[in-house]
Amino acid sequence: MTRVVEGREVEACPNDDFVLWHDPKVTTAVVIEVEGGILLGRRSIEPGRGLWCLPGGFVNDDEDPWDAAARECLEEICAGVEMTRLIGVYHIAKRNAPSMIGIAYQARLAAGSRPAPGPEMLEVGVFRLDSLPPLAFPSHRQV
Repeated sequence: MTRVVEGREVEACPNDDFVLWHDPKVTTAVVIEVEGGILLGRRSIEPGRGLWCLPGGFVNDDEDPWDAAARECLEEICAGVEMTRLIGVYHIAKRNAPSMIGIAYQARLAAGSRPAPGPEMLEVGVFRLDSLPPLAFPSHRQV
């Protein structure tokens, strides 16, 4: 059943006041500068299998986005990072899926960390901004 709340038609339970809000998912992306370039991973999974991306991913519901970004770096590029600053927050509109809120951070590799592909990556590489490979997500180019 639907009803109008605050001028919007929303899904609602007919038996009580519960409203199902379709809130955006929150995702992170991390810019890590290495040797004059940006560290990217080439995806081993969809979406964007075979294309490159910044390390990052979805924020869990009990997780601070800053911590999620660091966790995703460990998972995707097998490297500890020192988060340094917030770059920006972006709305990522989708045609056939809920929109997302993208939070971009800058970080540096932790002492002794050597990036390597995690299970979601085929390989990792460092690229200059003027020679980026094809990226899986348009929002990563925006960052």
